Amino acid sequence: MSAEKKFSSEVSDLDPFLIPEKSEEVSSPGRVDINILLNRARKVKEKETLANLVFVALTLSLIFVVGVILSF
Repeated sequence: MSAEKKFSSEVSDLDPFLIPEKSEEVSSPGRVDINILLNRARKVKEKETLANLVFVALTLSLIFVVGVILSF
């Protein structure tokens, strides 16, 4: 328990400019953090999903507009 308290006080004494903000900056050059890779893959998948959703919405709206025009 005393070791944890000592470690905690050492961390709080550090200059805030020396502590990196993002976890992506912490990774060492020879290692890969799986969480960073998974987050990157999720972001790419979200962008693809959004693009597909926009494409489907535009296609459905085009079909609706053509249907309305042909009905008159």
